[in-house]
Amino acid sequence: MGDGSADPRRRVPRTDTLLADPRLAAAVGTLGRDRVKAAIGQAQQRARRGEITPDEVPDDALAALPAPAPRAVLNATGVVLHTNLGRAPLSPAAVAAVVAAAGHTDVELDLRTGRRARRGRDALDALAAAVPDAGAVHVVNNGAAALVLAATALAADAEIVVSRGELVEIGDGFRLPDLLESTGARLREVGTTNRTSLDDYARAVGPRTGFVLKVHPSNFVVTGFTSAVGVRELATLGVPVVADIGSGLLAPDPLLLDEPDAASTLRAGATLVTASGDKLLGGPQAGLLLGDAALVERLRRHPLARALRVDKLTLAALAATLHTPDTPTRAALHADPARLRARAESLRDALGADGCKAEVVPSAAVVGGGGAPGVELDSWALSLPGAYAEPLRLGEPPVLGRVVRGRLLLDLRCVPAAADPVLREAVLRAVG
Repeated sequence: MGDGSADPRRRVPRTDTLLADPRLAAAVGTLGRDRVKAAIGQAQQRARRGEITPDEVPDDALAALPAPAPRAVLNATGVVLHTNLGRAPLSPAAVAAVVAAAGHTDVELDLRTGRRARRGRDALDALAAAVPDAGAVHVVNNGAAALVLAATALAADAEIVVSRGELVEIGDGFRLPDLLESTGARLREVGTTNRTSLDDYARAVGPRTGFVLKVHPSNFVVTGFTSAVGVRELATLGVPVVADIGSGLLAPDPLLLDEPDAASTLRAGATLVTASGDKLLGGPQAGLLLGDAALVERLRRHPLARALRVDKLTLAALAATLHTPDTPTRAALHADPARLRARAESLRDALGADGCKAEVVPSAAVVGGGGAPGVELDSWALSLPGAYAEPLRLGEPPVLGRVVRGRLLLDLRCVPAAADPVLREAVLRAVG
């Protein structure tokens, strides 16, 4: 009879040894020490009961840990700015800037003088340089916040004149009228759902007018018997014009001819432009305010601005996005359809060599995410049986496509070319 020293259950590794395992150490950084220790303890108990070998303890502990949230996914939906997938993916430059800003930074310090400096000056200077038509700029934490700040500062006890056709719902059940009225402003609705004239606005403007609001309906299109009034005409009314362009396009893009941009809107006479940073700009979630210098300074000094302040990570990502505008969003929007087709055919051939039959089909991608409604982008996709949608969505990494008439389409417009091998392996796992 042995003394038990050979019993593998007595060779269960110590907790401190397991915590030094690089994989578990990385998990501590994302999930916390207590969570990882609990998973290790459960694996050690399984090893002592003989359910797993001591060598399997690290792998068992890792398997018991929840996946970090949110999880990175491959967007093969053909929707460039997919709201449910976080809209714009950050550029490598922005990711690097976020990592660098995760520690102590000079976000409010002038290193030359050692004194306090303007918060986020790098991002603000870059935004001002990108839109020279703006007298000044400011950044808050999202597009809705930018509009709320403007309404609170300019019309808390006054009226906002707005077309009925522009009182939109902005997502998740939030409606623009409710948002604006929460600031204490009173809405003066003019025109009808489909037609509004300059005279409608002129009759509503008076001593109680805080500003005229122009809202770009960025997630729907009204066609047929319609009319609307542009910023240039509204600027003749003698009151401030606030234009919410929504999607964050800073300058004209020939691909998106009907999408308003900040520079053109300011040149047309808008007093203030508000927009989002995580849409067509391709940056982090942020609310951009650009316009008259005195007005922007008034907004910046308003008490509410402190509650809507962006953090150092957002400022770092925004600055990097503005300095290096070749973002994944821009790349996806302007992707060459011929190149997308060649990639799809190469993937089809590679999958076929492994016994997985896929077809290459034309696809219509969209901008999505509150930008350029109605614009379709010629694209190409892999077509697979619809039954593969769930295993791909639940795989690692998760792959999101769209099911059309029983077929799963994996549109390559938003999939980086470097990720094609990852997509191929994910499909093979789903098939297997």
